Amino acid sequence: MPEIVRRYVRLIDRVNRVVGLFAMYLVVAMIGILLYSSVMKAVAIPPLWTLEMAQFVMAAYYMLGGGWSLQHDSHVRMDLIYANWGPRTRAMVDSVTILFLIFYLCILLYGGFSSTAYALRYGETSYSAWSPYMAPIKIVMCIGVALMLLQAIAQFFRDLALARGEELS
Repeated sequence: MPEIVRRYVRLIDRVNRVVGLFAMYLVVAMIGILLYSSVMKAVAIPPLWTLEMAQFVMAAYYMLGGGWSLQHDSHVRMDLIYANWGPRTRAMVDSVTILFLIFYLCILLYGGFSSTAYALRYGETSYSAWSPYMAPIKIVMCIGVALMLLQAIAQFFRDLALARGEELS
């Protein structure tokens, strides 16, 4: 593989590793928000913002963790026959099937940009009683999809190299 591809794979792996490790701590933030909500419900009137904020934090958690999950091959897979294949055969099949993921993520990112632009332009808010602006979470979701798309492209290069008998790390 050309050196620029190797650098790209290393850079994207590094970025998704850092973002994924950050995203792991969002679960702690979500637990804190829900704990605060539970305590306030027992003591006084629960705040309006806690449930929706916990949902936003959870959405950020799984969207920002997508690239890390793809990088570490920890997504769900049906491996009825896949587990019996050798590494090069798996890499050949993965290098074809990941193109479908890349296509899907491109469509998802296009829709995300469109939705984010709408939220920014018109000041879109949630329909809840708290009524927060939707643009920040939509921006985070677009970043998460973009990082997963970049990681899918890096994974494509890694699988292509392995199918050719090279090791790309």
